Amino acid sequence: MFSIFKRDRSENRKQMDEGVRRSRDRWFGRVLDVFRSSNLDDGLWDELEEILISADVGVESSLRIIEDLKERVRTEGITDPDAAFQVLKDSLAASLHSDNAAGVWLEPEDVARPYVVLMVGVNGVGKTTSIAKLAHHFRQAGKSVLLGAADTFRAAAEEQLEILGQRVGVDVISHQPGADPGAVAYDAWHAARARDADVLIIDTAGRLHTKSNLMEELKKVHRVISRLDETAPQQVLLTLDATTGHNGIAQAQSFRDAVGCTGIFLAKLDGTARGGVALTIQQDLQVPILFVGTGESLDDLAPFDPQDFVDSLLAPVP
Repeated sequence: MFSIFKRDRSENRKQMDEGVRRSRDRWFGRVLDVFRSSNLDDGLWDELEEILISADVGVESSLRIIEDLKERVRTEGITDPDAAFQVLKDSLAASLHSDNAAGVWLEPEDVARPYVVLMVGVNGVGKTTSIAKLAHHFRQAGKSVLLGAADTFRAAAEEQLEILGQRVGVDVISHQPGADPGAVAYDAWHAARARDADVLIIDTAGRLHTKSNLMEELKKVHRVISRLDETAPQQVLLTLDATTGHNGIAQAQSFRDAVGCTGIFLAKLDGTARGGVALTIQQDLQVPILFVGTGESLDDLAPFDPQDFVDSLLAPVP
């Protein structure tokens, strides 16, 4: 049985609190006061719209959230501001829920080894650091981990992964710069099998000379792994930088379309005061958020729980 990331709920909440602190302090911590100082009238909806849009939820999504809330308040005859606020929290948490998310990582499953995680995303989003965090947490869960350096096109990418691998205490399979990424993935998978590794995490390129070349290389890596094990890669994680907000969505859609991403690693959530993008990114991409990066250390990672996220984000600021 393969069970990972069954972490203490209070520790997860602590990590999430820290990850959304800037967004809460700047924007979302005001929401409860706005409800309590209003009569659930147009003034409330206008203030709430301003907060959501300013926090990078997006205009269309902000209007949808407010219209849904207004409809619930009207049809259910809600007059208590605290009750309306709770409806908002429940609605946001429900919109972030995915049947394909939590069970993938938090429940025991019978899986073949190595369990292959393919990491994709444009350069600069924090992909390599996110790989190190995942490797660290797999190790903390008692799993043996191997890394594959298939980003052979970026200068020093392999060296960066080697350094992080040493910090985590895991080996890295790599080739010379400019080598065929598919060959690296092939050798990494066979090395993982030979060493009886539980998990293989493969880094991939985030930029080539043209986007079409990039996507073809990613498809090739995916095909190589699938031929070695028809169930692999078990996860294709798309790394997104929370600090870029909606600007990264168009690029992310290309990765999703090319290799069928199964989940999102939302990196650098702690680095932005406009974390509202997390409320809509799942709907925009139709891919669930599975992890968030909540700081700079290897421990600063939280499995994404919609209710914890919403509770932390909308907690009142003292």
